[in-house]
Amino acid sequence: MDNKQEKVRYSDEELQEFKELILAKIEQAKENYDRLKDDIMVDESDPTFKMMEEGATTLQKELASQQAQRQLEFIRKLQAALMRIENKTYGVCRITGKLIPKERLLAVPHATLSMEGKEIEAKKKQKH
Repeated sequence: MDNKQEKVRYSDEELQEFKELILAKIEQAKENYDRLKDDIMVDESDPTFKMMEEGATTLQKELASQQAQRQLEFIRKLQAALMRIENKTYGVCRITGKLIPKERLLAVPHATLSMEGKEIEAKKKQKH
């Protein structure tokens, strides 16, 4: 029998490493979200607020709101990645069923597609 069998999942030790990375990213994203939420909730009775143009303040609040929504979405994706770790399916491409390279997961810990899987998905979208 061939001992060079392709790995089908990451080891428990590797999953623990990814879990620690993801938990740290969630913590940072939550801090960013809280900061953005504070930016949105600027105290309009504050004298510095009165000096700013209302239009500029409205734009800043709108941008902060959009960034806050992106942070929430990022947190949701990271939490879904934690669930995949618990289920021991983390790091498996949802299209090809192959392991997503560790380097990709370190860069994009919530990834569910390998580069091969992304290409397949892109080709499907082009056909529709």
